Amino acid sequence: MQPPNSNLRAFNLAVTTLLKSPSQFLPHLTIPTIAHLPENLGPAVHPNSSSEKTPTIRALVLDKDNTLCHPKTTAFPSEILKKLTALRTSATSPFNKENSILIVSNRAGSHPRYDEEVRELEETLGDLRIPVFRLPEGSEKKPFCGNEVLEWFRERGVVSRPDEIAVVGDRLGTDVLMAVAMGSWSVWCRDGVTEEGRDMNLLEKMEVWVEKYLRESRGLKAPPPKGWEGYSDHDEVD
Repeated sequence: MQPPNSNLRAFNLAVTTLLKSPSQFLPHLTIPTIAHLPENLGPAVHPNSSSEKTPTIRALVLDKDNTLCHPKTTAFPSEILKKLTALRTSATSPFNKENSILIVSNRAGSHPRYDEEVRELEETLGDLRIPVFRLPEGSEKKPFCGNEVLEWFRERGVVSRPDEIAVVGDRLGTDVLMAVAMGSWSVWCRDGVTEEGRDMNLLEKMEVWVEKYLRESRGLKAPPPKGWEGYSDHDEVD
């Protein structure tokens, strides 16, 4: 049995979120491109904490199209490949541990017809040991595969809680909303792959407009992941 149309469900989820909980449509951190991703993400995603508690980010979920590569390609711009190399090899990076970075795409890894893309991506990133997530059969694409992604990290002993993960991507309606559903932090790559910007479709343009309106006109900001304030350093989530 085929899963329901996740694109339509994602659109409906975005509309429902904007009507009921618009602040959840906003990212915790906005950067031009992934090349600007801070190594120490905790203070960046939650800089105005009312307590001394700071998020501990142990894992990254990275979008592919318009975040790591131009759409429908597997070529990494040099500045992005340099950033990935630093994240995986720097002695001070929290993401230099095995399985701490995972590419989750609604293209590569989402269906067998994109297996060649997966092979090319993992071949390019072989030395960095950054894998592509294979969507389990019967599961839905982003933003609905958060539980499967969380389980992938848990099975490998990378995280024990969802707030130890940051989801990085160019889409509010998929990447940010998946982070919300997971109970994770979100990072929005506003300009896509390069700071020169990108050609946006109508939905992407609407997301940019809505983000600016909610942030500037409504004065909203992204709330911390659900339950995060109640976690202690020793808590684990089922």
